[in-house]
Amino acid sequence: MEFRLTDAQRALIAPVREMAQASFRQRALRWMGGTFPWENIRDLAGLGVLGMTVPEEYGGLGLPVFETALILEELAKVCYPTAMAVLGEAGVQTRVIARYAPEGIRARILPQVVSGDCILSICMTEPHAGTDVANYRTNAVIRGDRVVVNGAKTLISRAEEAGMFVVFTRIDGRPGREGIGCVLVERGTPGLAVTGTFHTMGGENLHEVRFEDVELPLENLVIREDGFKRLLSAFNTQRCLNPAISLGLAEGAFDEALRYVRDRPVFGKPIADFQGVRWKLADMYKDIEAARGLLWRACMTADPFPDPFLAATAKVFCNEMAIRVTSEAVQLHGGFGFTDEYPVSRLYRGARYGSLGGGATETLRDLIGRKLVSEDPGPDGVMGLGYF
Repeated sequence: MEFRLTDAQRALIAPVREMAQASFRQRALRWMGGTFPWENIRDLAGLGVLGMTVPEEYGGLGLPVFETALILEELAKVCYPTAMAVLGEAGVQTRVIARYAPEGIRARILPQVVSGDCILSICMTEPHAGTDVANYRTNAVIRGDRVVVNGAKTLISRAEEAGMFVVFTRIDGRPGREGIGCVLVERGTPGLAVTGTFHTMGGENLHEVRFEDVELPLENLVIREDGFKRLLSAFNTQRCLNPAISLGLAEGAFDEALRYVRDRPVFGKPIADFQGVRWKLADMYKDIEAARGLLWRACMTADPFPDPFLAATAKVFCNEMAIRVTSEAVQLHGGFGFTDEYPVSRLYRGARYGSLGGGATETLRDLIGRKLVSEDPGPDGVMGLGYF
């Protein structure tokens, strides 16, 4: 087994790391009021990073899940809003268009994703249903060669900037999970409205999106059957990319804390000279490395989607690890850690999102537990051994 990045992987992330550390770190405070990080997005488009999950025939890089996670990790080390903005171009929504949209839509939209000219927004959560997909009320009715959509979505990222909305909806009122499908709605379509705004503790804005008799051509109905199953398959990828951001936030906070305790004097010597501080750092480092091992292992199972059991395990651990590590980083900064001017404050607030999005940790714990008690661990006696 090899636990080192290849030369090609290092070459891929090096310019992203350099740009993030040299530019994005200094700009990070700008985006905390909800302003979309367009300047960073334009810079990343110049590197080709926005097209990392777009197939090569549309101008993208077509990267595997692992390499995509590495890039998001680097961005999250310095700027949570930027990492989340890029996740919107690399996540489920891009994969839905690339795998299920007709050629005309793929050829028109995906090159704009690569160039940064089309921001994508995925619309899933509804005012009364988040994880409970089976109770979606948004509905798309097929009328000959047209589709008419009505309903509302809430807590939607990038809605004010999006050029295309990837909307999971009920089809023809069919009940339950089996009735879920997906439509593509372009900005400017009559009946589409971005209404409410929710400012998050992480710095980005979320929105309410309403569909009132939104009429679409039939080709925009990109998933008509087995939508829930396809959504879950795609979401296993999200359950590796979301924790990659958590990992990056924890690493960024750890780096900031390490610099601070080395330089900050108290009682005539650096804070780092106190055993209690060194033990905190040791625990933070241990947590980060354990999370990295789980996440990288889950990413490497992707073909094209990661193993759901390992992805869920990695997500739960990385999400909760990031909260612990960023919190300790704030503590090590003392009162300065509570101020916006120090990065650890922003990284801590960003870390709190991970366990809420992409599948709540409570839901994923239940998924993991059900699999453990219902399946035979095999002759090795260790359920995960066969995944190596």
